[in-house]
Amino acid sequence: MAGILFEDLFDVKDIDPDGNKFTRVSRLHCESESFKMDLVLDVNTQIYPVELGGKFRLVIASTLYTDGTPDDGEYKPQQDERRASRADQFDYVMYGKVYRIEGDETSTEAATRLAAYVSYGGLLMRLQGDANNLHGFEVDSRVYLFMKKLNY
Repeated sequence: MAGILFEDLFDVKDIDPDGNKFTRVSRLHCESESFKMDLVLDVNTQIYPVELGGKFRLVIASTLYTDGTPDDGEYKPQQDERRASRADQFDYVMYGKVYRIEGDETSTEAATRLAAYVSYGGLLMRLQGDANNLHGFEVDSRVYLFMKKLNY
């Protein structure tokens, strides 16, 4: 899967634990099923409501295109409609910038823990866990976030 930096299924463990500070945005606290990664993610719940206990698929990719072809981050409807886009498979898409990668010096495990921080136009994300799962993240790189709710 060319261009994919991270992919897993997540369970919503908590919503706005520190209180809701904005009318249209909620902060989700989630845990991934396969890699046991911790995710804190701001979501515009006016257009994409999320429920406590809900599950969703999350993909973070470096490009919008399924063939892995890099893009310049600019939406061009005439060109883009002829190409297969990851966005077609998902309900919620954001485009942002990795602004910090932080290590956990207190970790005594063999695998170090890292946290990647991304800003999606002010909506923030922290993805934290085993460094092996975050090897494609680089500070100042642009990434897409794709979400799709799972119905069991």
